[in-house]
Amino acid sequence: MENQLGKVLIIDDDEDVLLAAKMVLKKYASEVLIEKNPKKIPFLLNNDTYDLILLDMNFSKDITSGKEGFYWLEQILEKDPQAVVILITAFGDVEMAVKALKAGATDFVLKPWQNEKLIATLSSAARLKASYKEVKRLKQTSKQLQEDSNVSFKNIIGDSKEIKEVFKIIDKVASTDANVLILGENGTGKELIARAIHQKSLRRDNVFIGVDMGAITESLFESELFGHKKGSFTDAKEDRPGRFEVANNGSLFLDEIGNLSIPLQSKLLTALQRREVTRIGSNQSIPIDIRLICATNMPIYDMVGDASFRQDLLYRINTVEIHLPPLRERPDDIPLLAEHFTDMYASKYRKPGKKLKPPTIKKLQRYSWPGNIRELQHAIERAIIMSESDVLEPDDFFFLSQKPDPIKKASDNLNLDELERDVIQKAVDKNHGNISKAAKELGLTRASLYRRLEKHGL
Repeated sequence: MENQLGKVLIIDDDEDVLLAAKMVLKKYASEVLIEKNPKKIPFLLNNDTYDLILLDMNFSKDITSGKEGFYWLEQILEKDPQAVVILITAFGDVEMAVKALKAGATDFVLKPWQNEKLIATLSSAARLKASYKEVKRLKQTSKQLQEDSNVSFKNIIGDSKEIKEVFKIIDKVASTDANVLILGENGTGKELIARAIHQKSLRRDNVFIGVDMGAITESLFESELFGHKKGSFTDAKEDRPGRFEVANNGSLFLDEIGNLSIPLQSKLLTALQRREVTRIGSNQSIPIDIRLICATNMPIYDMVGDASFRQDLLYRINTVEIHLPPLRERPDDIPLLAEHFTDMYASKYRKPGKKLKPPTIKKLQRYSWPGNIRELQHAIERAIIMSESDVLEPDDFFFLSQKPDPIKKASDNLNLDELERDVIQKAVDKNHGNISKAAKELGLTRASLYRRLEKHGL
């Protein structure tokens, strides 16, 4: 029976009524708040949420008609259409009760009340409130799932020794709830690996929610991940669950986690350690049960070394690591991938029968694919669109050789963009891909170097 009523707000201009009601209800509610002045209702609703609201029908201005009660009922329901409001009055009759229910009240009690009757009425209302919450949660979850379901699951294609090693790790870790960190370059298929882990896990019948951490601004981080209450900030037009809450009992995939700033890393770590989140604008924590999968293309151990990524957060997210090899290290998979994308885009663009010539496949295998599988996919799509033959020739991929020649001497090249690209490439190669060391040698911050790497497609 304890706390079955949740948080209760009582509004009545009679202090004796307030105190009596509080004494009766405090054994059954998690919290009971009382207020004499109905004008404070907007403030109270803006700053907190209540499971039940007991509202007097008649205040000092208007003793018997109940007009003030109906006015404040309307104000409450305008703020929260699902508020559970029980009206109380000493002058109630059937006509007023029916009018109150039609206006949106949940129930109606007369004072002086019998304590057992009051508790029974509020208990019934509390159950109704719980059902409202569950329906709303299911609707919000469904809405969020629709937003996140536009990326369909595709089987991971590959038969090379390198990718088979990845499959072995997936088979070992999937059935556990261990946190997984996937490391790999852009375009290597980190999200597909995350989805494969979820599909093979004991949580496969629950949701998989993916979040691109690199696309979330600092100001929206807490709202996106932890949720918010209506009115908690300017654009918060409705209550919204965060991704943690939506992913409850399922898997949560945090992509590009290396992009988080130190303050956001701290907030994420707190949520993971406590296994609970609190929506913006609320003081009520929500327990979470998720399987966490993270991914990054950044040198995260170097980042720990230069204090741009928290070591304790790294320990928290990488119970098991999966290193996803770049496409250039698994050339044996290129024919399978190329044929898959050829069939896919030949069907999409209504060009059936397109095939790859053996010399074409050889050319694709010799190319380094800095953009990995994503670049191969786009290259095949472009070739399908532009080719007029049923067979894709090496020349249909002429654009793959149009990269700046790394052997070309800087002294022969006066194009500033190409000079910058060559210098950056040399610094990265010299430091064996260590971005922090390369940035230091170039006199840049890591963030500046990453921007230039992206600019030049390196």
